Amino acid sequence: MRDADLRQLVETRVHRPQAIAEAAARRQPATVDPDGHGKLMIIAADHPARGALRAGDQPFAMGHRAALLDRLCLALSRPGVNGVLGTPDILEDLLLLGALEGKVVIGSMNRGGLAGTTFEIDDRFTAYDAAGIAAAGFDGGKMLIRIDPDDPATARTLDACGQAVSALAARQLIAMVEPFISHRRDGKIRNDLSPEAMMRAIAVASGLGNTSAYTWLKVPYVDDMERVMAASTLPALILGGEVAPDQNAVMASWRKTLELPTVRGFVIGRSLLFPPDDDVAGAVDTVVEML
Repeated sequence: MRDADLRQLVETRVHRPQAIAEAAARRQPATVDPDGHGKLMIIAADHPARGALRAGDQPFAMGHRAALLDRLCLALSRPGVNGVLGTPDILEDLLLLGALEGKVVIGSMNRGGLAGTTFEIDDRFTAYDAAGIAAAGFDGGKMLIRIDPDDPATARTLDACGQAVSALAARQLIAMVEPFISHRRDGKIRNDLSPEAMMRAIAVASGLGNTSAYTWLKVPYVDDMERVMAASTLPALILGGEVAPDQNAVMASWRKTLELPTVRGFVIGRSLLFPPDDDVAGAVDTVVEML
């Protein structure tokens, strides 16, 4: 991003904050299935709002906003990338930069369970709500559910997510639900990535809200994905997770999941925005080619 672009972005926020709503109102909406294969490629960018700035061995990789926006704009410009998932601050920057034209846009909703805190499992809705997503003309909302059997705060998150699924569905907007069974170990929340735990998490997530008509799942690649994904008939996107040293092996595992009937594409963030070789365009193009 050029210095002039960054300065203009800041000046607009200072002097014309209404420009954000204006940009949303005139934005070209997403085209349904633009590539004709029924799969989606979404770039995830909601990590910073949870205080999670690490990517690979860089503890503050996502801490420089202009550099992050630069990588996001590059990723969104690549052929076959359908959209982005993010919090209001990031999506509004992208709106003002004109990077969301014709893209699927998913607003991230519950970001209150800050990484590494004692209250992490109590994942309050501190970002988008269904009304805000609809007002912006976006396509849906994403929520994270970490189910800790030993933490009673889990019930509050489940209740809030159920209400959010219903509120989005009432507006015919996608509810993208990312579920995990989690446990606190050595003071940190750890997700259980066993097939059995993921099957249980998917089963719980699928039943949230007063209808599942607009619910999609966002799930990690784990062992025995055929059995895991058989736990629900809801459409699902595979999440990318952390940056891995051997990205080729990771991508090979992702490729296998595309053969499963409910898997409809990918939602990937750090793995593509901060690949080990720093070639964002190359990493994005490799994943898009799988679709």
